Amino acid sequence: MLTLHWPQQLSWDVSISGSKNAALPLIASSLYFKESVLENVPRIGDVFTFLKIIESLGVKVNFSGNTLTMDTENMSIDTLDLCLIKKIRVGIFLIPILLERFGKVEIPFPGGCNIGKRPIDEHIHWFEKMGYTNESYDDIVKFTGKYSEESISLSAGFAVTATENMIIANVFRPGKTTIELAAIEPHVLNLIHFFQQTGANITVEYNHVITIIWVQEKPMKSHGSVIHDYIESGTFVIFWALASNPYIDIHHARIEDLRAFLFKCSEAWVRWEDLWDDTLRVHNSRETLKSIAIQTNIFPGFPTDLQSPFAILLTQAEGISRIHEVLFEGRLNWLVEIEKMKWHVAIMNPHEALVFWKTPLRWSTVSSWDLRAGVAMIIAGMISDGDTFITNVEYIERGYEDIIGKLGKLWASIKTI
Repeated sequence: MLTLHWPQQLSWDVSISGSKNAALPLIASSLYFKESVLENVPRIGDVFTFLKIIESLGVKVNFSGNTLTMDTENMSIDTLDLCLIKKIRVGIFLIPILLERFGKVEIPFPGGCNIGKRPIDEHIHWFEKMGYTNESYDDIVKFTGKYSEESISLSAGFAVTATENMIIANVFRPGKTTIELAAIEPHVLNLIHFFQQTGANITVEYNHVITIIWVQEKPMKSHGSVIHDYIESGTFVIFWALASNPYIDIHHARIEDLRAFLFKCSEAWVRWEDLWDDTLRVHNSRETLKSIAIQTNIFPGFPTDLQSPFAILLTQAEGISRIHEVLFEGRLNWLVEIEKMKWHVAIMNPHEALVFWKTPLRWSTVSSWDLRAGVAMIIAGMISDGDTFITNVEYIERGYEDIIGKLGKLWASIKTI
C-alpha cells in the first residue's frame, strides 16, 4: 500500500527511464542469439518476472544497473516455469523463439492487466499460416513442427503485440513476410532497429506495411538499447502540470513521440516548453486548465496508456470534458475508484465517459485497477485534500522504474506502508 500526504508542490528535474513496452519484446528477441547485451533496460516488475521465466529455461542472466546480458547456450525447454507465464502477457513472445529453437512449445495462455479482452486467436492463426501444427487445447497453447519457407502475407490490425510477435517470428524465417496494417509505435520501431543492427532486412512503409526479407546469416551475438519511455514522460507532464513549483524539467522526454498528447495538453492550457536536447519543461497550470475532449488512437494518435493519467488532469479543468477510449472496452472501469474522491464523472458506455467541472479531490482509500490507472491514483492523491491510501501497488511497480524514489527526490511525501 502507498500513502500520500496532503496537497503537494514539487521542484527539481527528472530523467525518464527505459520503456517497458520496448524492453520486453527486445528481451525475448535476444534469445535468438548465443550472447546478447541490452542497455537502458528498466528495473520494473514485468522485466524481473520475465527474466525469471527466461532463467527457468536455463539462460544465464546478468542484470546489473540497467544493462542486461544473457547467454543462451544451455537453454532448455524442459525446465520452463509455466506458472510464471500466466502472470504476464509477454510470455506470448516466447512462442516463436521456442518453436524456432526446439520445434515445439506448450504454455498456458499468457496473463496481463485487467484492461479489456485481448485474445490471442490471431496469433494462433498466424502461426498456423507460418506452417506450424496447432495442437492447442483448453487454456494451453501448443504448437509443433517447422515453419514454411514460402512467402506469406499477414494482417496485424494495427495491434502492437501482434505486430511485434510477427516480426519476431518471421525475422529469420526463409521467404518474404509482409505484415499489413502493422503498428508503428515507437517501441515497434525500436524492435525493428534492433533486428536491423543484427543484419535483418526489414523495411517500414508509410502505409503501415512492414516487409521482412530473409537474410541467411544470423549472428552469434546481439547488442541493442531500449528507448526511453514516452508513456512515463507523458505521465510526468501531467504530474508537473498539477503539482510543480513553478516548473519541472523532464530529460529524455521523447518529445517527437508525444506530439498528439502534447497538442491536447496545449488545448487544455497546460504550459510547456520544448527545450534543447529532448528536454521538456512543464509549468504548473492547475489554475488555468479548461475542459476538452480526448480520443485514444493508434500511434501517432493519443496513447491509450495516457488516458487514465490525463483523466486526472481533466478533474481540475473548468467545464465538461469527454473521454473516448476506442482501443480497450475495460479501460474506463477504474473511474469508480476516483469517484471515491468525490470526482463528478459519468460513464456513458464501456468506451465513453464525461468529466464534470473542476473538482477538489477528497482523500480516500483507493485501488489500482491496472498499471496506468495505478499511477493515475498517485497523481490524484498528490492533489487531494488529505492522506490518500492506494492498494494493489504491484500494478504500478510492474511498469514504472522506481517511481516512488523519483517522486521522493522531488520532495513528494509518498511512502510504502
